[in-house]
Amino acid sequence: MSLPDAPWRHRPGLDRLAAALGPGTARYVGGAVRDTLLGIGVTDLDIATTHSPDRVVELLQGAGIKVIPTGIAHGTVTAVSSGTVVEVTTLRRDVSTDGRRATVAFTDDWREDAARRDFTINALYADPASGELFDYFGGLADLDARHIRFIGDPLQRIAEDHLRILRFFRFLARFGDTPDPAALEACTARANDLMALSRERIRDELLKLLVAVDAVRVMRLMVERAILKPVLPEIDLAGVERLAALVARETEAGLPPAPIRRLAAVLPPDIALNDAAGARLKLSNAERQALASAIRPDLAEGPLPLAYRLGPERAADRLLLAGDAAGARDAAGWAPPRLPLTGGALIERGLSKGPEVARALRRIEDRWIAEGFPDAARVAQLADAVVAELLSGG
Repeated sequence: MSLPDAPWRHRPGLDRLAAALGPGTARYVGGAVRDTLLGIGVTDLDIATTHSPDRVVELLQGAGIKVIPTGIAHGTVTAVSSGTVVEVTTLRRDVSTDGRRATVAFTDDWREDAARRDFTINALYADPASGELFDYFGGLADLDARHIRFIGDPLQRIAEDHLRILRFFRFLARFGDTPDPAALEACTARANDLMALSRERIRDELLKLLVAVDAVRVMRLMVERAILKPVLPEIDLAGVERLAALVARETEAGLPPAPIRRLAAVLPPDIALNDAAGARLKLSNAERQALASAIRPDLAEGPLPLAYRLGPERAADRLLLAGDAAGARDAAGWAPPRLPLTGGALIERGLSKGPEVARALRRIEDRWIAEGFPDAARVAQLADAVVAELLSGG
């Protein structure tokens, strides 16, 4: 069986990179192989090689290919060939692990390299020239069955890297049909191991999971199994139902999923609880603000005024969570206009520089919004009226 042809296989410089490493010494691996077999578009490219990291650098530089030693101590370099970016990693085997990081040794054994990967569907390799596929642990059959299965003993694989618990559910939400029973039981039994992980790693996996195609079903399974309880006890079945309703509204509105919006759905609709969870997940300030904004109940002015004040994205988030799919669609597709008036124009009308001008602009803007963003001629009339009110003491 061979890897199907795909646009990414014709990226500039890719053949030159493979030729520099030499025939039989390098194979595409992981997501590019998996996603091509599924007919999914490929972004990131990874190559595994039998060459040592130093030899990789020597060969690629000798071929005029730029090499960045992004993780050379762990066997990985980033190659840039005619603008095409590829991660090139020497075959590895684990020497020791502590649940968060691994000490590795380099090897020339392809099966050893495959054995240290997490899931069977991620341990598929393809020859760059012929496309010949190499499958050491039944990944092709699992991929065909949409079966997410650990390589080897699930409990051991989780002990090596606790993040694999969340990765299992993320891959189940993206690629899976039914969960592997042994994997599911192992993840359930070791859920408390998540407490040893950095919150940044948990955040990254959770946000990716929330936008996966089958996020609702998998989040429900995770809540029923208390997977997230050690790190996010706020998420319960009510949150999963809110997520399901949100997903339906996103579909109705024709809007793509957004991770912070979906996180706002699964967390309780309480700003303080949301902010505490956001802080625990090490969200950025902008993400925490978006999380809080999404659940505020203020919708009185309507979709377009809301989009003007908050921005289209935040307005769409709030409207979707509040149940207004049509309003969210209108807000997301709207380009807010600029108020066609300056402070200088108000000074020309007789106002003094300073707070009075700012106060006048706010009044005019509020009336402009309330009237549905009329044209400059109407704004000039509003300005005349507001200036007259202020000059008369109103």
